[in-house]
Amino acid sequence: MTKIDTSRPETVLPTPSHTVGPFYGHALPFPGGGDIAPVGHPDALSLQGYILDGEGNPLPDAFLELWGPDPDGNLSQVDGSMRRDPASGGFLGRNGVEFTGWGRVQTDAGGHWTARTLRPGARGRNAPYLSVCVFARGLLVHLFTRIYLPGDEAALAADPLLSRVDEARRGTLIAEDQGNGTYRFDIRLQGEGETVFLEFQ
Repeated sequence: MTKIDTSRPETVLPTPSHTVGPFYGHALPFPGGGDIAPVGHPDALSLQGYILDGEGNPLPDAFLELWGPDPDGNLSQVDGSMRRDPASGGFLGRNGVEFTGWGRVQTDAGGHWTARTLRPGARGRNAPYLSVCVFARGLLVHLFTRIYLPGDEAALAADPLLSRVDEARRGTLIAEDQGNGTYRFDIRLQGEGETVFLEFQ
């Protein structure tokens, strides 16, 4: 963006760039944003992790959005991820019945996030994965990545995207199985162990 100096019309001065947030964290999160799986669903799994800066410090004011297909690999066409109170306009949370495949979670004071969802099914030649969009302070543009779940090594090895990622960095896209239906996925924004981020053109 440029600013025109009207006292000297021939002069064009650059204006400073602006980073994302932390203002996005005030209005965008909503109650139940991480409860992607319907409450009490027997196949729900828990995803959790930290969002870390280049020095390994957790970010307490970041958030991420998650999208994923249902266990059969179908993308949900169901509304209901965010419901508003018609009187106040405030968020009511989810309807708690349909699986919408979408969620939005904010990190807590320790930089930790958590979400409950269903294990995504495979789509096409891809191994099952969840799409992730990361918003954090200091980012000019949000970042995209994926969370692959372990358990089907043949599918992971054949995945078109994973097979193009350097083997030393491939693990930054695969969650760690912590047992009892819980998976850990840390997102490092830069530095050693930086998560692989995707660019869509």
